Amino acid sequence: MDKCFRIGDFRFRLLAPDSLPCPAGFLRFETASADVEMTFRVCLSDSLPPPEGEIIARRPDLVVYASPQGESRLIGLRGREGFYARYRELSGGEAEVLLSAAAAQELRVDPVFASLFALERHMLRRDSLILHCAYTVCRGEAILFSGPSGIGKSTQAALWARYRGSRVVNGDRALLRRDAGRWLACGWPVCGSSGICEVEDTPVRAIVMLRQGRANRVERLSPLQAFASLYAQITINGWNRAFAQQAMALIEALVAQAPVLLLTCDMTQDAVACLEAAVFPQGREDDAAASGGVAPDSPPRRA
Repeated sequence: MDKCFRIGDFRFRLLAPDSLPCPAGFLRFETASADVEMTFRVCLSDSLPPPEGEIIARRPDLVVYASPQGESRLIGLRGREGFYARYRELSGGEAEVLLSAAAAQELRVDPVFASLFALERHMLRRDSLILHCAYTVCRGEAILFSGPSGIGKSTQAALWARYRGSRVVNGDRALLRRDAGRWLACGWPVCGSSGICEVEDTPVRAIVMLRQGRANRVERLSPLQAFASLYAQITINGWNRAFAQQAMALIEALVAQAPVLLLTCDMTQDAVACLEAAVFPQGREDDAAASGGVAPDSPPRRA
């Protein structure tokens, strides 16, 4: 396998055995461009010797090492002993992945495959964050439903698709990328159980944190509340102080530009109408129509 991919504005080359299974969602990010910033070389191995360097983080499914060349990892699966891959950065533009031959078929599962490449590290270098959310597009802008697992993100996205004709771009993750002073929601090659994984970049209209309740209501979170809510749902390498500080700075910038709302809701059409009134106030839409453009203070629309 010799393929190039683009996720957000990160372009990389993947060199791997032809027998290596690549999830269909990941293949959707393939690009013909040869102008890449990083090359990942994947090799099958009967053993995974520990990388050189200092251990800076350890948990049952991940051990992280630091060395002058960069970061290395032993990668495993939760609830299973041992590791299935070793990731090792050789330079700023090249990394090696040793993959256990016995675990190669596990890569058909998209989170397992994507974890081989420490993508969150490379995204942060490009002012991008990975948010756990259902990414939907309505009226040409992104509405991102976020919150803990099982809170109802997919359900709310499905309600908007049913009653407002929105589209789900990814049912589990979105890449948030800062570009020319605005925030874009971008496709991500991991979609969880939703099976929905598209490649699309859309201006962010609102991020909606969910809370289950009997009565539907919306409130805009304060900057501090919004920061705390987003921090809990964004992939952050807490063992890397520089990474964590940069991620926090990006979250602060995101909160300052994109409205973060708390939707207390049930699972009915009324929840859609309640949120719609806050995300698309009629007065602002009328202002946009009258001026022939976007209403004042609203997020930019995609061209």
